[in-house]
Amino acid sequence: MRDYYHIKINLPGGIASPGYLKDILSASWNANVRKVRFGSRQQLLMTVHYEDMRFLESDFKKLGIFYEVNTDRQPNIVSSYCGEDVFRTGQWLNASEYHSVLDSFDFEQGFQPGLRPGLKVNISDSNQSFTPFFTGNLNFISSPEPHFWYLYVRLKQSNTVFKWDKLIYTNEIGRLAKVVEECMLDEGINEENALKAAVSERIHYVSQQSTQELELPSFSLPYYEGFNRYESRTWLGLYRRDEEFSIEFLLDVCELCLKTRVGEICATPWKSLVIKGIEDQYREAWSNILGKHNINVRHAANELAWQTEDHNGDGAELKNDLIRYFSKNDTRTFGLCFGIQTRPKSEVFGSILIRKRPLLRIGQLPLFSVYDLYYTENFNPNSRAQVLFEKGLFKIHLPAQLERLCRRFNNQRSRDTLKTMLSEPDEAKTAVKAAKTVHQCPDCLTVYDPEFGDILGDIPSGTAFEDLPAGYCCPTCDSGKAIFLPIELTRSSHLEPA
Repeated sequence: MRDYYHIKINLPGGIASPGYLKDILSASWNANVRKVRFGSRQQLLMTVHYEDMRFLESDFKKLGIFYEVNTDRQPNIVSSYCGEDVFRTGQWLNASEYHSVLDSFDFEQGFQPGLRPGLKVNISDSNQSFTPFFTGNLNFISSPEPHFWYLYVRLKQSNTVFKWDKLIYTNEIGRLAKVVEECMLDEGINEENALKAAVSERIHYVSQQSTQELELPSFSLPYYEGFNRYESRTWLGLYRRDEEFSIEFLLDVCELCLKTRVGEICATPWKSLVIKGIEDQYREAWSNILGKHNINVRHAANELAWQTEDHNGDGAELKNDLIRYFSKNDTRTFGLCFGIQTRPKSEVFGSILIRKRPLLRIGQLPLFSVYDLYYTENFNPNSRAQVLFEKGLFKIHLPAQLERLCRRFNNQRSRDTLKTMLSEPDEAKTAVKAAKTVHQCPDCLTVYDPEFGDILGDIPSGTAFEDLPAGYCCPTCDSGKAIFLPIELTRSSHLEPA
């Protein structure tokens, strides 16, 4: 018999009313639960001792609260609503539009049977980089056309994503999602053309042709913790280093929300909370609650950019070890986010992905593990293309290799910026440009120029890069020849007047 059970309660779109959350927390407190967590799909998580489960089940039944025990058959609907009225996007998408989408799923707060998606559904603003686009099976992303959405479908347990033929109207999203789910889960239709044909036979919905392709925004995780100003009001972001929130603190948060007419509490995919619409007159009351419960805010930015799996102490411990290494070495991580995956079929969001891989097993029990490092194309976490950086690393070697990958990202960003600056032609200059190709190490920017060779490596001048031995390494950082990138050097000589 299990000593503890993992409980999951979905918060559709990451939104909870203070009254609803207070009911859940009060019932959990009566079942001797003292801390809860928020998951990477914006759901509420808790661990309950088996002797207390009967009390929790009884209270949840009275309150009409749907929950799952040790399963995730009905994944939560993820949305970027937590960033609305917090981070500026300039989009048409606003609070009422998000609620229209969620209402189209015909959800009651208690989650009536038969109305819960079995597929992962993401609802995203196309101009934001706070929540992931493609971690769902059905990914609805706002288009430039007001009230219409792109749909990208990712088959279950697959990395393949395909685009739906038409833009979907806001109020039709729930109906369409239900039919797509029936075709995929009930009938096993998992081929793009067959799925589109089956859905079109079953449902007619308001749509329009897409006139342009989705453009992924460049990633920059906004700072989401502490008191921050948005127009005439304040919002508060709450992050906990151990990913746990005490129920006593959250009950006080719910009470103050109810007293000060704050109607919603938002969970984020970063396992944190955002409370929006705090009026100036109540700012001190919110500060007092943080003081009462000794809640610290304004953690370092590199600590906020991590995703770990739910109910996973190993991932959280590794995250904290790597953060300490970054802090000690003053590593620059701006523009990056990190995901730690310790289970084969789990999904995390990150521009750099750390995957734990069992190397030796005794039966099903891993005896020894190594780590593989990946990064996404252009280091954009919403890209589905992943590139292997290092494979089979021991845990002791992981921090240094991760720092090396961060340097590669920073060097790439510097090169891209310089290329943009130099790409615009200057017609006023009368210059003859002579170009030659050299190869550059992406990790330390050392250049191999065949004109000079490599004195330290006993490579004579005039040796072409292609003629270097296969085992050639960068003389500065020992990176292999295979990762060197061709770049063009341009020498300008001004024309002398005749």
